[in-house]
Amino acid sequence: MTNSTNKPPIWFWIVSVIALVWNAMGVNEYLQQAYNTERYREMYTPEQLEIAANLPSWVTAAFAIAVFAGALAAIGLLLRKSWSVKLWLLSLLAVIVQMGYLLINGYASSIVMTIMIIVFALAFVWFARKSEANGWLS
Repeated sequence: MTNSTNKPPIWFWIVSVIALVWNAMGVNEYLQQAYNTERYREMYTPEQLEIAANLPSWVTAAFAIAVFAGALAAIGLLLRKSWSVKLWLLSLLAVIVQMGYLLINGYASSIVMTIMIIVFALAFVWFARKSEANGWLS
């Protein structure tokens, strides 16, 4: 049970919803890639599709862990649960593995987007830890 004196401010809810939307978009991207949908194929060049099709399975697994752990962590924030902090850390680790591989091998189709994904993952970890420290999570 949460203490009513530790009620989070409105911006906590705004950031939590943004986190959920961001990670839901990631889940959507993962599912489109995994099921090789027509929309997914239309978004990328044949070279980019070839690279994605030949990624090591552990990179694809890191992608799945990053987005699904992030989505669950965002739901945890909205429920004000402290376990969300651990899921944000797991998501961040998976993002670093996935994006690190793409950057090191020159496969990142957009450096700006790649860096933005890493920054968002770091920001969500920071936000969750700060929320826990402020007593907004139980």
